Amino acid sequence: MIRVTPRISLEESELQEEFLRASGAGGQNIQKVETAVQLRFDVARSPSLPEPVRERLLILGGRRVTKDGVLVITAQRHRTQDRNREDARERLLALIREAAIPPPPPRRPTRPTLGSKLRRLEGKAKRSGVKAMRGKPASD
Repeated sequence: MIRVTPRISLEESELQEEFLRASGAGGQNIQKVETAVQLRFDVARSPSLPEPVRERLLILGGRRVTKDGVLVITAQRHRTQDRNREDARERLLALIREAAIPPPPPRRPTRPTLGSKLRRLEGKAKRSGVKAMRGKPASD
């Protein structure tokens, strides 16, 4: 069991890992060793995720989610397979944790109170008076 949040846990069997050669510079190590990890998690069919979390995760996944609802995370930042594996899992867990946070309720617009309107107008009148006193004195 992989603990994501206090209420959400994933089974190891829900994750599929495939190892492949990483791209980029790195010389002989990168050309010969399969250090990159491609982690697949079937969001659409996962029994571990509540429905609202599943919907938010599919949206958060963006281009990383296939048409079948499978989230694909590729990790190739590190030189070793184990580090890339940990990195891919951490990125998956971070995405699920972010999806587990419910969105805030929509803001309901309010109208200013009479008192706040009067205070605003008093402040404007006071400021106007200050600026009016800066002018040249009236000539008689």
